[in-house]
Amino acid sequence: MRAPGAVAVLTAAALGLAGCSSGSSSAKSPSSGPASSSAASSPATTGSSAPPTSGNQLQDAYQKVIAEVLPSVVQIVSGDSLGSGIVYDDKGDIVTNAHVVGTATTFAVTLANSTKSLDAGLVGSYPDSDLAVIRLSSPPSGLKPAVFGDSGKVQLGQITLAMGSPLGLSSSVTQGIVSATGRTVSEPMGGGSPGATIGNMVQTSAAINPGNSGGALVNLDSQVIGINTLAATEPQANGAAAPGIGFAIPASTITNITNQLIKQGKVTNSGRAALGITARTSFDQQFQPAGAVIVSVTASGPAAAAGLQPGDVITKIGDTPVDSLNALTTALASLTPGAKVTVTYTRDGNSQTADVTLGTLETTS
Repeated sequence: MRAPGAVAVLTAAALGLAGCSSGSSSAKSPSSGPASSSAASSPATTGSSAPPTSGNQLQDAYQKVIAEVLPSVVQIVSGDSLGSGIVYDDKGDIVTNAHVVGTATTFAVTLANSTKSLDAGLVGSYPDSDLAVIRLSSPPSGLKPAVFGDSGKVQLGQITLAMGSPLGLSSSVTQGIVSATGRTVSEPMGGGSPGATIGNMVQTSAAINPGNSGGALVNLDSQVIGINTLAATEPQANGAAAPGIGFAIPASTITNITNQLIKQGKVTNSGRAALGITARTSFDQQFQPAGAVIVSVTASGPAAAAGLQPGDVITKIGDTPVDSLNALTTALASLTPGAKVTVTYTRDGNSQTADVTLGTLETTS
């Protein structure tokens, strides 16, 4: 049972609300109208000679960013699923979430300030990081690729704008701040979500609603710092949305995965840490989760080099308790290849430790 105030992170594809991927494309998009925004306007000034206020300066900054970045944000329709995407280059490549793409290979894309949809096809998808790339079949001239920022410079309190197509309302904008960085978040599997566990996510208070999946989280330098991916729900409120808690995949992960998908059609370097094992949840005599039992060990992999064996039950990674396979996956998602960690495990009923230098998660895409 979760403690009071704990959140369950869900996609809208699973709930129909409080996430950022819409399960229906029936909403009409007012794409020919002005962009909508939740950013509050400053009070009107009286008299044309009044000096600009700080509120006006912030409003001007919002409007400048929206004018510069919104043309790079598109709406994506795949069957009955609707989401958002970001123009990555002038060749027509668009990056989005893997759960927006799902199993589809063809898509209808609507550019900002347009009512005409364009055909697109799948370039590649990497569900482990919930990212995918699609490509316009006939890219129009004047495509405006987005500029991606430095994930290492994202700081708490920075103002953020979330851009996308919530509920099919294309070219919509909400505002908030960076609430936290370095979050490791597990998506629920099903309803179009691949169930990925993603590390180093950016938490934001900017509203993220169904249809925002794949859209841009932007700073006031007009740089994309993340892809809007998840919103949180409150399990003790029957799955109602937890206001102001959204998560975005960081720019560094986006560019790493996207560049590989464009160049190779697949991912060969995930950038994700791994032990080099296959495992499953271990249960104790009371049938309660009690760790992650190793099923097999990759020859010459990190675990093998540290002496871990099939049958060992991992109970801790560093200082992080591990009581299930999901807990192990979450712990590893927050680490990087090459990091050295102490793995606590039980063998024949005895608790032991091993120092492991983590490797890179193998890819199957």
